[in-house]
Amino acid sequence: MIEVELGDDHADITRHDTFVAGVPYATFDRLRREDPVSWWDEEDGRGFWSLTRYGEVIAASRQPEIFSSARGIRLEDMDEEETAARRTLMEMDPPAHTRYRRLVSRAFTRKSVLAYEEAIRALARRILDEVHGTPRLDFTDLVARQLPMRMLGRLLGLPEEDSDWLVKRGDALIANSDPDFTDYVVDKVDTSAYRLLPFRSPVAVELMGYGREAFEARRRHPGDDLLSALLAPMPDGERLTDAELANFFTLLVAAGNDTTRYTMAASMKALVERPAVREALAVEPGRLEVAVEEMLRWASVTMHFRRTATRDTELGGKEVHAGDKVVLWFVAANYDPEQFDQPYHFDPDRRPNDHVTFGLKSPHLCLGSHLARMELRVLMEELLPRIASVAPAGAPERLRSNFIAGIKRLPLEIEWK
Repeated sequence: MIEVELGDDHADITRHDTFVAGVPYATFDRLRREDPVSWWDEEDGRGFWSLTRYGEVIAASRQPEIFSSARGIRLEDMDEEETAARRTLMEMDPPAHTRYRRLVSRAFTRKSVLAYEEAIRALARRILDEVHGTPRLDFTDLVARQLPMRMLGRLLGLPEEDSDWLVKRGDALIANSDPDFTDYVVDKVDTSAYRLLPFRSPVAVELMGYGREAFEARRRHPGDDLLSALLAPMPDGERLTDAELANFFTLLVAAGNDTTRYTMAASMKALVERPAVREALAVEPGRLEVAVEEMLRWASVTMHFRRTATRDTELGGKEVHAGDKVVLWFVAANYDPEQFDQPYHFDPDRRPNDHVTFGLKSPHLCLGSHLARMELRVLMEELLPRIASVAPAGAPERLRSNFIAGIKRLPLEIEWK
């Protein structure tokens, strides 16, 4: 059963423009069958291996000693100076990654996130009250964009009136390949002057400056928030440097909003196209706990992470050499028929559903996975009972990116109850 447009089976997955038309699932299907560990040349890079089967993606994710994050997690080639200047939690391997992660993990544990549910629900209701009755709207902008950033602002202890400013700067970073979000499109203009900044973007200067001021305020007046936690010493007494704090702040703003926003948009699109499923979930909200996992698999917003081989090794019958870039295509693994029965069928009751959207049981398991799940579930619990009917009000527009699968505009016509 196929419920999605599969696209071109020989698409160029190195190009951002390819993904404007949607994920080329047919290409990933072909690669899984014919060449699951395939080599791809790059126009402006040194080439990379693509892993498209669930098994190889899982294997590489769980072996950081062989497939390292320390030289970057995006396709971009960086020299040692760039890597050091832009390093965050994501560009670390254990044990450094473990020590760093421990500083902030308490705020994102399942137990901690459960304490946020009341605040998330209140925010969701407020956002939906603001749009209730509007017959036509861009769901991504007016709903999905709002909840994650407002909630992140609360976790960071930042004024809510700054949320929109922060979202726009975060968009310019993580969507640095889309001209709708930045004037410094990485493959269109020369960004070498910004090579030591996160995402090669001058917007990072603004965000880092804002972050420095926020950290300085916490030094004077510590609070019960994530920024204060980041200022605390590690178990060995070492503290994060000002540069590390600034980089981590930009990562939180960029990654803490966009991926959840685009998952919400993709999930809503799936439900608009499946009215029977939408109506069933509206009257049986207890099913949403499981349905959310299918939404996460279906959206697969972070399409890949890159690793670098630390030594010569064999993978999928191929000889991978030390220094080679190895790209883990989560979006391909999440649709692998060897792991998921009828992967192109949206099944809200799918069990088991061991998707790799958050990096399944790997050292880099997404820090915000529990929070993202809760935000998605609570939004759907509050939204679906309010809708009498919903239909597309135009074609969705997708992010120009081979890194993030984002529906940047989702125009809908809604009849509200």
